[in-house]
Amino acid sequence: MPQKVRIALDAMGGDFGASVIVPGAALALTRHSDVEFLLFGDSALINRELAQHPALKAVSRVFHADIAISMDEKPSQALRRGKGSSMWLCLEAVKSGEADAAVSAGNTGALMVIAKLVLRPIAGIERPAIAALWPTIKSESIVLDVGANIGATSAQLTEYALMGAAMARAVFHIERPSVGLMNVGTEEMKGNEDVKAAHALLKSAEALPL
Repeated sequence: MPQKVRIALDAMGGDFGASVIVPGAALALTRHSDVEFLLFGDSALINRELAQHPALKAVSRVFHADIAISMDEKPSQALRRGKGSSMWLCLEAVKSGEADAAVSAGNTGALMVIAKLVLRPIAGIERPAIAALWPTIKSESIVLDVGANIGATSAQLTEYALMGAAMARAVFHIERPSVGLMNVGTEEMKGNEDVKAAHALLKSAEALPL
């Protein structure tokens, strides 16, 4: 029997917290029965919601957290007071191996900063990125970065390409995914200096071993 996937869930994340997150987990369970949940947040609120979803309750463990990162907190504020929060504890569960993945619908900036501190980027990656799936005529594309940063250096754009390609191999099982660079036009002379430098790096087989 295959081992179940354990997901650490920030039950206090988002605008409505446990009242939305817990029913969402229950819906996910109906689609993916091989999942277990570690729910972090206000245990009283979480257990009240879990009582309405017996199947989810049977595959869940609840961990109390006194602190919840609000949606309007600056990343620097979240970092200062975030230790012990539902978001922080989710990521700690991944770090310790207690969970396979962490999910939060909460403050994106705070999540990125805390994740970088707790989990640490792999060697060679300077900055994490937010990925999104965009539908195309043929399939879905992975787009990075979609919210964490306004600008990126050529090296960071190349790192995004590497991370996106790795995700395509892991999620879509594409052995050699194609990589594109979003720009203001198709001509190589267009774009700012970082984009043009990234284009040159992406064309180098040595820089991008896909």
